[in-house]
Amino acid sequence: MTTIATTSSIIIAGDARRPVPPHWPVPEERRTVTVLFADIVGSTALVSRLDPEDVRAMQRVYFDTVTGVLHRWQGVVEKYVGDAVMALFGARRSDGFDAYRAVRAGLEIQAALDRRPMVGDIRLRVRVGVATGEVVVDLGDAVSGGHGVASGAVITTAARLQEYAPPGAVALCAATARATAGLITQRQLPPVPVAGRMSPGPLWQAIGAVRPGPDRHDGPLIGRRRELATIRDQLTLAIRERNPCWVSLVGPTGSGRSRLLHEMTRGLTTVDGASVRWSVAACQPYPDQVLEPVAELLRGVAGVRRRDGPAAVHDRLVAALTALFPPARVAAAIPTLRRMLSNPDDSAAAVAGAAICRDVLLRLASQAPLVVAVDDVDRAAPAVSGFLRALFDVATARRLPLAVVTLHQPQWADTRPGPARRMAIRPLATVQSGRLLRHLLTRSGQPVTLVDRLLPLVGGRPGHATAYVASIAAGADPAVLPLPEAVRRTVGAEVDHLDGERRAVLMAAGVLGGVVSGATVDRALGWTPGRSVSALRRLVAAGLLIPQRTGGYAFASPALRQVAAERLPRALRAVFTRRAADAPRRDTALVALAPAPGSGPPRLPAPTMATPPAAPPRGTNRVSGVNRLRTVAPAGGVPPTSAVPAAVAQANTGGHWPSAIDRIPVAIRAVPAVPGSTRPGTGVGGLPDRVRALPVPPLIRQPDSLGYGQPASGGYVTTND
Repeated sequence: MTTIATTSSIIIAGDARRPVPPHWPVPEERRTVTVLFADIVGSTALVSRLDPEDVRAMQRVYFDTVTGVLHRWQGVVEKYVGDAVMALFGARRSDGFDAYRAVRAGLEIQAALDRRPMVGDIRLRVRVGVATGEVVVDLGDAVSGGHGVASGAVITTAARLQEYAPPGAVALCAATARATAGLITQRQLPPVPVAGRMSPGPLWQAIGAVRPGPDRHDGPLIGRRRELATIRDQLTLAIRERNPCWVSLVGPTGSGRSRLLHEMTRGLTTVDGASVRWSVAACQPYPDQVLEPVAELLRGVAGVRRRDGPAAVHDRLVAALTALFPPARVAAAIPTLRRMLSNPDDSAAAVAGAAICRDVLLRLASQAPLVVAVDDVDRAAPAVSGFLRALFDVATARRLPLAVVTLHQPQWADTRPGPARRMAIRPLATVQSGRLLRHLLTRSGQPVTLVDRLLPLVGGRPGHATAYVASIAAGADPAVLPLPEAVRRTVGAEVDHLDGERRAVLMAAGVLGGVVSGATVDRALGWTPGRSVSALRRLVAAGLLIPQRTGGYAFASPALRQVAAERLPRALRAVFTRRAADAPRRDTALVALAPAPGSGPPRLPAPTMATPPAAPPRGTNRVSGVNRLRTVAPAGGVPPTSAVPAAVAQANTGGHWPSAIDRIPVAIRAVPAVPGSTRPGTGVGGLPDRVRALPVPPLIRQPDSLGYGQPASGGYVTTND
């Protein structure tokens, strides 16, 4: 049985003591990770016939090669087992493409070892197994070379897959194959027995990376007419006045950014009779070459196709450049551009080709209006942002009819210039989500009666609606409707972009559910009162929590609440739930001060994979005939109450939990419901006279910069839609 106790600096789990970094309030998480397991084929026979010095030299070259590839694809080397290497992808931070990076690393390991002799003429062959599944991760040890970082059955599965992989191949489990579909060419192998399973498990072999095709946009556009009209007006004005503009479309994955771009290319074709040329590129996840989006822009304007041979590429480039540059300049530019198209890396030749590509786009804009658009620019290397900035600056100086459109997630460190216009893509309204679901269900042959079941789950995101309908079409039980894997990956990546404090606050709110104030979050995490106020405000600014007129907060997406809650191990969920159940005795901003005799405090069950956290009963935040109560937070210039000793508050500033503050009642101040005051020395509901009548206004206000109204009460509240 696991027990949890704390001092000011350690977490005790079982009998093991581990230091907890003060910036990471939650020391362990349940995470979906991808595990790569690589081992040498026939290593025993090979080592037995080599001199020990040769074995040592071979191992050094082998491990250096493998670990170098793993680190390049952001894998964490968890351990070495003999000649085997085990690595984790997504152990501490995920971008939604952990499985893709792991498979690409496995393929690159095979290619690197094939090219590199170890000792003399010896060439090693390895087997690689890649499996995806849930583990518990020790976040404090999630660094390269750590031991015991992750625990879960997926680690054994990866080792078993490696044993069944053909020499020189990369074997994938079913979950990894699904996560990389469309990004990795795969071939299904005969089922193999896996330890602990009654029937043989499916097995796939990764063949190579492929470039995904364009997204389908064949359905009706629902709920984005206003945004589309606004963007079209901005681009039209910039072209008409020859005053370049930069429009930045910002929204989470699944919000419909790419669909808006698709509609813009179809809707804005002429301005004042002049044809508008579009040059569009999409940044793929983890491209091999940093300037690949620039090369794609050049292919678009020159009409170069990926399947074209060298002669065809040469002819198309000559035809495109002849109308823009003198013959001598064309002859000098063609070899450089061909090298960049074949290998758009960060070499000097590729950088020179990107400079020529910028001149090509500027010359095109001088002849006719041009819009340059880059989708998923947050995936691109900084060199791409630098390319776009230079293009925009020169076009502005020359007053060319040019516009730049970039699309990215809110978490990206935006590098657009100062005059850029930022447009946030909001969730669809309920009516609009319903229309979209009916269309998707009808197209997939599913009953439209499922709309009512799906509507609360999609959170206004078109991508989530598509994923849920696709899961039903693939055989998911509509009565249960587990969170689709694609949604879990993208939402998990959103959570991982947060720092430690905001992640902890989000996970605590997800477990508690219902109505949650900042004081409740502080108590659940063992923080000093008022510490979560800043994190809650930043979560609102990030678009993850939505303030309500009643003073509470709703999760922007039901999937976000579920993923955040399920990140916590069971023991921590129980701790948070117990503290929430104890709240009626101490947190009057949430539940009743005086529960019915014998009923005890309301219990909030811990959420499971299929059961969301329960909300506290309605109407429990007020007791008839007594004063309304508000928590007094120490933030915003309000000093902490005397009921919390300074020594306790100071001992808990590191963010560790549980703490001694959990056992100390929180002093509250009563606000009379009607003019007048309570009788001196008498508290409400039998509380001691630390409860004092103070007719004060709400003490915690929303920042004006967020554009939201002031809450009606003084607590931060999280509600479930």
